[in-house]
Amino acid sequence: MAKIVNFGYNIKKYLGGNMNLEALLGLLGGQDLGALTSQIGGSENQVKNGLEAALPAMLAALNKNTNSEKGAESLNKALETKHDGSILNNLQGYLSNPDLKDGEGILNHLFGNQTSNVANAVSQSSGLDANGSMKMLQMLAPVVLGALGQQKKENNLDAGGLNALTSMLSGSLGGNEKASGMMGLVTNMLDANKDGNVMDDIMGMVGKFLGGKK
Repeated sequence: MAKIVNFGYNIKKYLGGNMNLEALLGLLGGQDLGALTSQIGGSENQVKNGLEAALPAMLAALNKNTNSEKGAESLNKALETKHDGSILNNLQGYLSNPDLKDGEGILNHLFGNQTSNVANAVSQSSGLDANGSMKMLQMLAPVVLGALGQQKKENNLDAGGLNALTSMLSGSLGGNEKASGMMGLVTNMLDANKDGNVMDDIMGMVGKFLGGKK
């Protein structure tokens, strides 16, 4: 499959460097975090920890997907036709009545048969149960695509711009040990030729994740 290379995008020029993990987490603060917690269960602290694991996992998968021309065009089409950012206009309303089927479809596209392993990793790193972690991922997926769709619309990004955007977002996490650990784990999961026990990898990553908490 052809790789997308040399798009020539200076994505920070378009976004001003304002879209990063903190910005995405900021979308889900305050009352929105409360609405998310009510749906998922657990404590707000567990949900925050879950978000800090789930968002990097999704960014890793999005970056891997958009590294191919077909994947970037597929994301571009999805953002044009369905995920244009309007979900962010009433995020609390969406979180109170989420479209889990839509989220499930997005997760299957991003993670394929590794979706349950990603949910297990989020569960282990956050303290949420497996069902709560899966529901979080299902609820979060349309929000993440909505945030990308908003950036696409505001900055007139095409498939190449989306590839540059997901690459920038992933790169911005390099200094965050917890986030980069989750991204590395997910990237390995999505490698079809990877050998070894996925659960061993999850537990190893979680050990580092928990060890880094303050």
